[in-house]
Amino acid sequence: MSARILKVGLVQQACTDRRDKNLNTSEAGIRDAAARGAQLVLLQELHCSLYFCQQESTGLFDLAEPIPGPATERLGRLAKELGVVIVGSLFERRAPGLYHNTAVVLERDGTLAGTYRKMHIPDDPGYYEKFYFTPGDLGFNPIKTSVGKLGVLVCWDQWYPEAARLMTLAGADLLLYPTAIGWNPADPKDEQARQREAWITIQRGHAVANGLPVVVANRVGHEPDPSGQTGGAQFWGSSFVAGPQGEFIAQAGTEQPEVLAVDVDLGRSENVRRWWPFLRDRRIEAYGDLLRRFRD
Repeated sequence: MSARILKVGLVQQACTDRRDKNLNTSEAGIRDAAARGAQLVLLQELHCSLYFCQQESTGLFDLAEPIPGPATERLGRLAKELGVVIVGSLFERRAPGLYHNTAVVLERDGTLAGTYRKMHIPDDPGYYEKFYFTPGDLGFNPIKTSVGKLGVLVCWDQWYPEAARLMTLAGADLLLYPTAIGWNPADPKDEQARQREAWITIQRGHAVANGLPVVVANRVGHEPDPSGQTGGAQFWGSSFVAGPQGEFIAQAGTEQPEVLAVDVDLGRSENVRRWWPFLRDRRIEAYGDLLRRFRD
C-alpha cells in the first residue's frame, strides 16, 4: 500500500484552577501544532480544569457543561480558523444529576463531528470517578472525520483490549486516548516506574494487536489533593505516538508541558495486517465466555 501520511499533534499541558487559563493553554498548543502542519490535534483528558476527581464534592459538578456548549463552540471556531480536526475532553452535563466524561471531535469546518462517552469508570484512591461520571452509553464507535475514522477512547479505557478491538472492528483508522494519569508521590520510585511502563506497554500492545497507530495525550505536573489526605497526583506526561507494530514514533517527557507534531503513515496498517493477519485468524466462535465476568 502507498503511504498515507497524517500529521498528528498532541498537546501535553499542566492545568490550573482557572478554566480560562487552561483553555488558553490548550489553544496555544493547538496553534503550535497546526503551525507545524498538524491536521489532527489531540488534547488531554479534562483539559479545562484540574483533575478534580481526587476528592468527592457535589460542588464540583458546577465544572460540567453541556455539549454543544462553551468549550465546543470555542474549539469549533479554532478548528475552522486553522483548518484542523480537534479532539477535546470535557466534563459533560447531560441533564440535572447526570454527567459524563466525554470526548468531543470538532471537524475542520468547525462542526461537531461526534462524541464518545468514557465507558470504563475507575474508583480508586485519588481517582474517584464513579462519583462524578455515569458510564458511557454510546458504545465503541469510531467518529468519521475528514482525516479518517477516529477510534477515540478515554484514559481508563486504555487498559481494556476489548475497547481497542471493538473500535478496530468498526473500522477505526487509528486509536486516540486523552488521558490523566500519574504517580502517587508516596510510592517508591521502582513502583512508579512499573506503573508508567505498564501504561505505555498496554497501549503499544493495542497498536500491535490491532495493526493501528495509537496516539496518547497525557497531562503533566503536580496537582495537590484538596482533601489533604494524600500527597496529590504527579502526572507523568509521556504522551506518545506508536505505529501499528507498537514502534515509538514520538514521545514527550515526564515533567514539562510539550507539543508534538508527528507524521503517521496510516497506509502502513494495511501492510502490517497482511504480514500479521490477526483479524483473519481470530477464533470468534470460541470467544463466547468473554461475555462472562469470570469463568468460575
